[in-house]
Amino acid sequence: MIIANKKINIYYNDNDNSNTLPVIILNNFEEQINEIITECRHINSKEFILVEITNINWNKEMSPWKITSLFKNEEPYLGNADEYLKVLETEIIPEIEKEIEKNNKKVKYYAIAGYSLSGLFGLYSGYKTDKFKKIITASGSMWYPNLENYIKENKISSKVESIYFSLGNKEKISKNSILKSVEEKTKLIQEYLSNKVKTIYEENEGNHFTETAKRIAKGIKWSLEN
Repeated sequence: MIIANKKINIYYNDNDNSNTLPVIILNNFEEQINEIITECRHINSKEFILVEITNINWNKEMSPWKITSLFKNEEPYLGNADEYLKVLETEIIPEIEKEIEKNNKKVKYYAIAGYSLSGLFGLYSGYKTDKFKKIITASGSMWYPNLENYIKENKISSKVESIYFSLGNKEKISKNSILKSVEEKTKLIQEYLSNKVKTIYEENEGNHFTETAKRIAKGIKWSLEN
């Protein structure tokens, strides 16, 4: 289905016995929903509904504020996360709820998940709305300039109960001085937020592009249990 020019895929990962389920909103760079569900079943995650949103203007809509491009010919980071979050809350989620209700299901709570820049967007959303109870940031862009200061100078929503952080153990290996800070900054942010909500930092094998669906699935499993 198409809502607000975004492609929406919904998957009911349940056995039809539960009518009230957690709904995980996943903003994704490309469609991976079947692969993610397969991984979730492989690791025996609890039941949930996965809503995958694609056709996102990645560097524009997932970035919280403007920064210069990190590489030559890269699209600029335009900082339109607030605008996209408003569309998500006022246009996309209400239509998703209607679709879920058509399938005789109800929303237990919402969680937000993301990989890379959308992992950053998920964490940022926790500071801008009370909509999400859980946050999953798999290989999130915690390198983003001024993010650490923003986290410390603002309050995360009191509705957020847990945040999952993960990285690949080779992600810090970069010639780019900003990207190479990702592990250090992820750990600092996770440690700081651990005083506010339940958090975990999980390290995976590989670089930023290794087993992305599996990393998202691991975050979903932990989030559903915490």
